[in-house]
Amino acid sequence: MSSRFQELDWRPTPLGELVLRKRWDKTFDKEVHEIKLDDDFLMSSLFTFAEEEVARRALAELTGSDWAVAVGGLGLGYTALTVLENPAVRSLAVIDALAEVIDWHERGLIPAGTTLTADPRCTLVHGDFFAMARSPGGLDATQPGRRFDAIIVDIDHSPRHLLHPSHGDFYEPAGAERLAALLRPGGVFGLWSNDPPDDDYVAALGLAFAQVKAEVVTFPNPLQDRDATATVYLATTTLE
Repeated sequence: MSSRFQELDWRPTPLGELVLRKRWDKTFDKEVHEIKLDDDFLMSSLFTFAEEEVARRALAELTGSDWAVAVGGLGLGYTALTVLENPAVRSLAVIDALAEVIDWHERGLIPAGTTLTADPRCTLVHGDFFAMARSPGGLDATQPGRRFDAIIVDIDHSPRHLLHPSHGDFYEPAGAERLAALLRPGGVFGLWSNDPPDDDYVAALGLAFAQVKAEVVTFPNPLQDRDATATVYLATTTLE
């Protein structure tokens, strides 16, 4: 194997073959970490702007401080890192279905893991975010019924491009209703999507939330010499 390319770990999982690798990118002159699931790239440290922006924009919808935040999806940790940059955050629970990804962070194989595991506000939780969201106990097994100020999700590629069919009901009206019930009054839900805004999904959120918007995020893609886009969905509950 070339010294410029290293497979850090490989694990079989119920979702497929999970691979963590790093390589030296000559175009960017930097080390790049990547996570693949079978032939699908889940995350690359080359492109993290949208994952960071969904956290920034979601927290910007909140007022006050002392926020409890949940993030669905750990990945390379950029969404969680951005949440922790905000001093108003009191606690952060990061939920991921793949224990292997959590292990990589805890072992320091992923650079963000050092910061995440050292921050006393942050807890890495092994669990199926979607199953927990539909369960009566909610997102915190230690505090059934706990509600959050913000829930930010970066797992599926989009509401229609899912990593697993079992996630589908989360994007339906009933899923939006369950999600809203996990938030405090004035709480916000943020979702990253790699696809353009989906009118049907905006409508589903609108049945459960007081305000909903889908914002297109633009960022440079030097590999293709053009701008790339993603969508950030933001939905807030009523203050009463």
